[in-house]
Order: sequence, then C-alpha cells, then structure tokens
Amino acid sequence: MDTLTYLATPIEYLKGVGPRRSDILKNEFNIFTFNDLLHYYPFRHVDKSTVYQIADIQTEGVYMQFKGKIVSFQILGEHRAKRLAAKFTDGTGTLDLVWFNGIKWVEDTLKQQSSFIVFGRLTAFNNRWNISHPELIDPQNRTENAIAQHFYPLYNTSEKAKKAGLDSKAIAKLTASLLTQLHGEMPEILSTNIISQHHLISLKSALFAIHYPENQEQLAQAQHRLKFDELFFTQLKLLKLKLLVTKKNKGHVFARVGDFFNDFYHRCLTFDLTNAQKRVIREIRRDMSSGQQMNRLLQGDVGSGKTITALLVMLIAKDNGFQSCLMAPTEILAAQHFENISKQLSTMNVTVAILTGSTKTAQRKQIHQRLQNGEIDILIGTHALIENDVIFNNLGLAVIDEQHRFGVEQRAKLWEKNIIPPHILVMTATPIPRTLAMTVYGDLELSVIDELPKGRKPVITKHLYEKDRLMLFGFIKKQIDIGRQIFVVYPLIKESEKMDLLDLQAGFDNMSRAFPLPQYAIGMVHGKMKNEVKDFEMQRFAKNQTSILLSTTVIEVGIDIPNATVMIIENAERFGLSQLHQLRGRVGRGGEQSYCILMSGDKLSNEGKQRLQAMVATTDGFEIANFDLKLRGPGDLQGTQQSGIIDFKIADIIKDEQLVVYTRNLAKKLLEADPDLKATENQSIAKQLQLLIRQDNFWGMIS
Repeated sequence: MDTLTYLATPIEYLKGVGPRRSDILKNEFNIFTFNDLLHYYPFRHVDKSTVYQIADIQTEGVYMQFKGKIVSFQILGEHRAKRLAAKFTDGTGTLDLVWFNGIKWVEDTLKQQSSFIVFGRLTAFNNRWNISHPELIDPQNRTENAIAQHFYPLYNTSEKAKKAGLDSKAIAKLTASLLTQLHGEMPEILSTNIISQHHLISLKSALFAIHYPENQEQLAQAQHRLKFDELFFTQLKLLKLKLLVTKKNKGHVFARVGDFFNDFYHRCLTFDLTNAQKRVIREIRRDMSSGQQMNRLLQGDVGSGKTITALLVMLIAKDNGFQSCLMAPTEILAAQHFENISKQLSTMNVTVAILTGSTKTAQRKQIHQRLQNGEIDILIGTHALIENDVIFNNLGLAVIDEQHRFGVEQRAKLWEKNIIPPHILVMTATPIPRTLAMTVYGDLELSVIDELPKGRKPVITKHLYEKDRLMLFGFIKKQIDIGRQIFVVYPLIKESEKMDLLDLQAGFDNMSRAFPLPQYAIGMVHGKMKNEVKDFEMQRFAKNQTSILLSTTVIEVGIDIPNATVMIIENAERFGLSQLHQLRGRVGRGGEQSYCILMSGDKLSNEGKQRLQAMVATTDGFEIANFDLKLRGPGDLQGTQQSGIIDFKIADIIKDEQLVVYTRNLAKKLLEADPDLKATENQSIAKQLQLLIRQDNFWGMIS
C-alpha cells in the first residue's frame, strides 16, 4: 500500500480508535482519515526535551520531566474519593504522584516495574511538590523514550471527547502511533525547485516536527513550511479557478457606450464624479468589453458613491441591448434603491421595476411577464430575484449589493438567468483589509472607490458616558433647533434580564419625556414591525415630519437621509466595529457637519474601550477594518465564515501578512509560466491542487 492510500484510511482503523472514538473524532474535530489526524496540529508545546532533577524545582504550574523510581504506592479513600498515591524519587528529592482515574491500570503498571520517566504539571500541596495524573514513560520503550525527548504537544479537545477518553494526551498518543507507522514516508506536494529556492524543510520533516519537535528552532521551521503550504495552495486554488472561469465563461460584449449612458452623464448627474469613481467605471468597462464574463468586487466606504457607479454601468448594459438587476439583502434597501434610481432616471426612457417578498401576486405576475418580454430594463429586488419563475429576456449584468449577506448558492442562481452568464458586479461597503481580500475574494478582480464625493465633511465622532446624558440632550435640542434630524440606535427591542442595556422601548419613553409633543416628534422602527408600519415611520422621517428616529440596526444599511446629521448609538460597546462604522455612515451624507455619538456605560472591557477609541480616532473604513481584523480575527469578520477558506489550520492572515502576499505572488508567477501545471516538476503541485478543488466543490468558480 502506498503512503497516500494509507493516509486516506478511515480513522476508525487506527489502533486505539475504534467506532466510538472515531465518531467523536469526526464530529468534534473533523478528523475522518489518518491524514486528517496528521494535520490536526497542537495549539502549544511544552518542553519535554529535558530531564530535570527534583532539586531544580522552583515554581508551580510548569510542566517538567524527571527520571527515577517509584518507591511506594497505595490506594486511599473509597468510592468517588478513591485515589492512588505514590512516592517518586530521583535521588535529589521526592515527588508525590496521585491518580484519581484509571487507578486499576496504574496499579497494574506499578506492580510490573518501578523505573519511569515521569512528566506532568507541578503543584504544591502541604509544602510538598506533587503531580496529578502524571504521564509514566517506560525508559526501555524506544518509541516512548524518543517522544519523551521532544517538545510535548498539547491539543485542543472538548468535554465530550474527554468523556470518551480523548483528552490531549490520548490524541498525542494516537498521533505518535501514526507517525511511527509512517516510517518517515511522506510524498511531497511542492516541487523541488520551490523547496530549495524558498529554503523550506521537507513535508515529512515538517509533519513530524509540528507534533514532536526536538527544539524551538525545529518547531519554527515546521510551522513556516506548513503555513507556506496552506497559504500557497489557497492562493494557487483561487488564481487557478479564476483562470478556469475566464476560459470557460464567455461574456457578453458591451462594445458601446451610447446615448443612455451619455445622456444621463451629461444631463442628469447633478454632481461631478470623483476620480476614483471614474477609474472604477473604466476598469468595469474594460472587463465588459473583453468577451469574458466579468467577476468584479467593488469596494467602497459608506457614502463613497458605489450605487451611482453601478447605475452608470447598468446604463452601459442598456446601451448594448441588455437588462440589468440589482439584488439587495433587505426590502428596505431594495426599496431605497428603487426610489432613488427611479427618480434619477425619471426623464429617461428606462423602465425600472422592484420585486421583493412582499410584492402582491397580481403585480408579481405582471413583472414576470414584462421582464420576460424585455419591457423591464432594470429589476431591483431582494432574494425574490433568484426564484425559478423570474425569467429575464436578456440579462447582461447582475449587481449584488452588500454581497457578504448572500450565500454562494444564492449568488450562483443569477448565473442561470441567461445562457451566457451575466457580468457580475458585487459591492460591499465593508472595507476589507488587503490580506483578507486576497484570501477570501482572490478569485475576483478588485475595484476600490477610495475617496468621498466633494463637499463631504468628515463625521465628528465622540464617546460619551451615561453621566453625560443631560449634555447630550442639550446638543440634540440645538441640532433640532437649526432644522437637523437625529438617529438613535439601540441594541435591543425590549428589556433583557440577562443584559443591562438601554432597550428601544425604554429609550422611546425616556426620549418622549425629554422631547415632548407638540414641539418635538419622535418615530420608532425595528425589525419586528410590519413592513407597512416600518415604511410609514421611515417616510415620516424622510419627509422631516419627525425630528428623532429611534431604531434598532434595521437602519444599518442603505438609509439615505441627508438632513439627518446626528447618529447616537446607545450601548455602543456592544456593537462590532464594522457595524458601528456602517451606522456612522448613515449621517454625513449632505453638506452639513454631522456627528456620531457613542454612548456607553461607565464600566467597559478593554476590548470595548479599544473599539470605541478606534471609532473616535478615524473615519477611514480601511483603518477600522484592519484594526477589527487584528482585534477579532478573520473568522469573526462579517461574511467571511461562508467562504469556507478562513478555516486555516496553522496560518494566520494577520500575523502572516507578509507570507500571504509572498505566496500569492509566487502562485501568480507559477501559473503565468505554466497555466495548466503540466511541467514535470509541477506534477505534485497539480495533484494536490486537484484534490483541494474537489474537496471545495468548485466554490471559487462562483462569484
């Protein structure tokens, strides 16, 4: 049996596992095969490379290893209080050893021999050094003795696994057994050139050393090699799939920039586009005229003008005889897009329609018919756009707003709306750090709108405490007196017994007392309201019939009311940075100076304080995104979980930023030189890449 076949063996066939433990390994740790176990890396190592003398012990809580003899042992207590206590000496001092579980096995072992290498965590009890549940290593056993001379691995486990006897020590024992059975055999997945040029150790050396390194230097070399592999193949997979998409998916050729685009640009636009918007439109035009399907991510901070950019691109589609659609994650945002785009196109011969979950049946049928007949040029909507009965006459462009809120499968359904897939433009107002964009969206071309429209003033952000509330009320009154409007956002709708937060209903009562009728009018919206009630309240605020709008985070995305100049966020420490930044983006959309007030309790966690300080320090979404990435890690950032690619086993895109960039450049150069990886030296790379693509089910081919 060759090594690859052996490594594909189901985990239940490894000695010491069996059916019950294999179920735990599969369900708790995603370990299905021998190979999976090999790549289940320790989270930390303790130094097991040195045999100390008992006389050397100075502090408790450390792991140490000693060689000596058990001079006596006895079983004490009864029933649940039963324990086995032993005295161990190495000639320089004495240790107390104690076991509360597995007593029968330990007793049998101690009856057979007395000399051991003892390893465990030291504690002090009754002025004596002791170790609970120490590991007993037979000095005569060559395998155990060899492992005892390495750094000792500690593995993540779970309570369920521990109950099945799969604690860290048991996982270490299984891994050691597997490594011994491999006899140092492990096929390479990189070419000889890459290994030598980039000074990497062999894969077999790395896999042994990541579990049982002999020293810190060997561990560092193993970590570097395995991180390199993980990041290199991630980038190679994304770039290869990007090539496959380009070859496979021919795109509609939008050769003309005609009357619809030019008429709107010269006659309807009431402001100048920023240089960033013009650059992005040029990038998109180049894609759409290439004959290949466009798959582009448009990144831009809140208020940077992504929607008007997308509208201009949709008019290019109209100039070339194609329909467009714009899919938004919520009905509120879809309605906002429909209202704004309809208004902007009101003097032009362009038909715009909206389709959402709440569209009435009769109206829905009419939209379906007009869409299929080609009478609708731009269809705006929610998930309703991807339903099977929504059939376009000639869909050429699909724009997906706030794309992180849609799953891969949902987005893929848009591909099926035409024989030749439409061009895809996905937009996000959540700034994405460069390394994260490379890792999650590396299969897409990237455009960035990195400047705000002229005349926009940066939002002034302040952090206030509960003791400052009277001062806040005074500020609100001054803003209302000069004709401005106020957003107030709360984290909850009703009071929670578990969380001491200022809930929406209590906030409404407090604000109503501070700002009574008829001088002040207050509105309230939240996600549990019926859509018609919510829309009524939003319209009142949009028409300046209410001065203060209290809300949950339903106004996080897409609400555009230029006269609203103050955003107050209650219990701001409970929100993530990305969400805080999105909420702040609801103000500062007109020419007036706007403000974001972050209200918090007096007691703040260190992380909560850091988040609010970051918000006060900068309005740059990219700076905030980078700080958020460092603070929370990539797996927590909004939308990245669905990609499936953030679950790195060893690499860290924050700490290993340079390696992310380095391996991407290497993967790019390799594919430029050998796009199909047919060169003899690249056969091992091609084999590993195909394996990874099959495992991921071609998710990267879907924008």
